[in-house]
Amino acid sequence: MGIIWTIIIGFLAGLVAKWIMPGRNEPSGFILTTILGIVGAFLASYLGQAVGWYRAGEGAGFIGAVVGAIIVLAIYGAIAGRRSRA
Repeated sequence: MGIIWTIIIGFLAGLVAKWIMPGRNEPSGFILTTILGIVGAFLASYLGQAVGWYRAGEGAGFIGAVVGAIIVLAIYGAIAGRRSRA
C-alpha cells in the first residue's frame, strides 16, 4: 500500500511543482507531470531515509514530495536548456 500512496502523493506533488516552477524547458502533459511527481516522491523518500528524517519503509510526506519534484524539475530544466543551446 505504501507504493500506491507514493504514486498518488507523487502525482499531486508533480502538479504543485509544475505550478510553482513553470518554464519552457519543463516537461508538459499529464503523463510526464505524473512521472515527475512520482520520481520526486521517491527521491524525497530515499533522501529522507538516508538523512534520518524518515524510518525505513516510511515515505515522504506531501511537502517532501513537492520539494523532491522541484529538484527533479530543476535538474531536467538544466539538462534540457543545455541541450537546446547546443
